[in-house]
Amino acid sequence: MNWKERILLILLASVNFTHILDFMVMMPLGNFLMPYFNITPGQFSVIVASYSISAAVSGFAAAFFVDGYDRKKVLLFGYIGFTIGTICCGIAPSYFLLLVARITAGLFGGLIGAQVLSIVADSFPYEKRGQAMGILFSAFSLASIVGVPSALYLAGWLGWHSPFLSIGGLGIIITILLMRYLPSMSAHIHGERVKPFIMLKNVLTSRVQLVALGLSGTLMLGHFLIIPFLNPYMEFNVGFTDTQRNMIYMVGGIATFITSPLIGKMADKYGKHNTFMFFALISLIPIFLITNMPAIKYYYVLMVTGIWFVLSTGRGIPAQAIISNVVPAEQRGSFMSFNGSIQQLFSGIASLIAGMIVISKPDHTIVHYSWVGYLSIVIVLLSVFIAKKLRGYEQ
Repeated sequence: MNWKERILLILLASVNFTHILDFMVMMPLGNFLMPYFNITPGQFSVIVASYSISAAVSGFAAAFFVDGYDRKKVLLFGYIGFTIGTICCGIAPSYFLLLVARITAGLFGGLIGAQVLSIVADSFPYEKRGQAMGILFSAFSLASIVGVPSALYLAGWLGWHSPFLSIGGLGIIITILLMRYLPSMSAHIHGERVKPFIMLKNVLTSRVQLVALGLSGTLMLGHFLIIPFLNPYMEFNVGFTDTQRNMIYMVGGIATFITSPLIGKMADKYGKHNTFMFFALISLIPIFLITNMPAIKYYYVLMVTGIWFVLSTGRGIPAQAIISNVVPAEQRGSFMSFNGSIQQLFSGIASLIAGMIVISKPDHTIVHYSWVGYLSIVIVLLSVFIAKKLRGYEQ
C-alpha cells in the first residue's frame, strides 16, 4: 500500500471516526439523558433510532443520484450537514429539539457511509480490499478507545451537551482537510450507468443483491439489539462505576483496533466467506454471556465484552468486502447507498425493538435484557444462513 492510499484511508477513517462516534456516544449517554429529560427507555430508544431511520431515508433517496456526481462532492455535502446537525444536538434545550437535531444529523449522515465504502471499493482492487476495509474499520475501534470514554468523561464533567459540541468541532477540522487533500473521484461517472429507477428495479429483481442487503440488515440488527442498553445494564444491574464502564469501551476498542487490520488480512488470505462464518458463530458465546451477566468480577466483564467487540468487528469486515463486490463500479455508489440505508434502518429498528423489550424499574435496573440477547443470537444465526447464499459471488 503506497502513501497516497494510506492518506486516503486516514482521511476516510477520520470521517468514519466522527460519524461513528456521534452515533455510538448517544447510546451510553442514556444514563445522562433519561434522568435529565425524565424520559422512559422507550423514549430514549426513539432518540437513538431517529438518527438511524432518517439516515436510512436519505441514503435510500441518495441512491438515485449519487453515481452521477463526484464522490468527493457528495461526501463533503453530507459531512458538512452532519457536522451542523451534531452541533445543534449539543445546544438542544429540550427532548423535542434534540430529536429534531438528531433527525437532521441523520438525514445528512445517511450520505456518508455509502460514499466512504464506495471510495474504498473504487480505489482498491478486490484482493486488497479486505486490508483496506480493516484499516477503515479501525475507526470503530478508535471511537471506542478514545471517543466514547472521552465523551462520557466530558458528559460527566461538563454535561451531556459537551460530547456533541466536541464532535462538531472536530468535524469542522476534518472538513477542511477533506477539501484540501481528498482527490476528486469522478471516473465512475464516465462508465456505463443505469438510470436510477432501473437501478432500483435491478436491486429488487436481483437475487444476489437482495441477499447482500439481507446480510447487511441482519448484521446490524443482531449487533444493535445489544448496544443501546449495555451501559445502563452495566451500571444499574452489574453495579459498575463511570470509570469502570468507560474501560469496557476502551478495552474493547483497543482490542478491535489491534485486530481489525489482522482480520482484514485474514479475510484476504483465507477467504471473506470463511472468515465471516468463523467470527459470526463464535460471537454467539459472548452475546449470551453479556446479556445474562450477574454482578461479577470486573476483569471477567472486561474480557467477555472485549472479545465480543472483536468478534462483532470480525463479522463486519469480510461481510462488507463481499457485499461491495456484488455490483460493478459504475453502479456501486447507488447500491452502497441502498446498503447504507438498510444498515441504518435495521440499526434503528434494533434500538426500537430493544426499547420495547427492556423495562426500567424505579431503581433504574434493567429487566428482560436477556431476551434481547436471545433474539440477537437468532438474528446472527440467520445472517450465517444468508451469507451462505453469497459464497459463489465472493470473487
